[in-house]
Amino acid sequence: MSVRESLLSLLRDGPDYGFSLKTRFEQATGDVWPLNVGQVYTTLDRLERDGLVEVDETGEQKLYALTPAGSDQVAAWFGAQPADHAPPRDDMLIKLLVALTFGRDHALDVLSKQRSALVDGMRSRRRAAADDSEVFAARLVADAVLLRTEADVRWLDRCEERILAASPAELTGAAPTDATEPGEDTPSPRRTRAARTRRTRR
Repeated sequence: MSVRESLLSLLRDGPDYGFSLKTRFEQATGDVWPLNVGQVYTTLDRLERDGLVEVDETGEQKLYALTPAGSDQVAAWFGAQPADHAPPRDDMLIKLLVALTFGRDHALDVLSKQRSALVDGMRSRRRAAADDSEVFAARLVADAVLLRTEADVRWLDRCEERILAASPAELTGAAPTDATEPGEDTPSPRRTRAARTRRTRR
């Protein structure tokens, strides 16, 4: 969540106080992400240190104003395009990848539980997205969360298809060490060690 840039952008309308910026941020985002007032002042102090805001301390409270460098930062933030980089360390993705190391059944069990939780959440989010009594910003947030949740469910469906179709070697990432004819069993490590022992004795 870009609290830093959001606070900067709110100063485009003119100088403001820390607590007022906290209130305006929460109103702008539909009270979905309440801010700790200490976080706001810590962020503003860093923005001052970086030369993006300046502070007037002549009154009873600190009054924060945008500097030219801060204005450039806001313009760059609004104009920035999504970067094409590796996916973030999503908890559900990492959980599923680690679960695969414990075998197909464990991974499918974890996947099933994750999908059930997402589907349950989708029901309440659909109600929130359709609730006209919510403020407009909150409805936009509910729409975003709902659509992303639906995408996560589709992704889990695809994962299930791939896991069920994959061979044991694919699931573990292991490559066969010995060439085998089609239909022939891959030698187990125990059998391979036994064969080596017999050859050594000869």
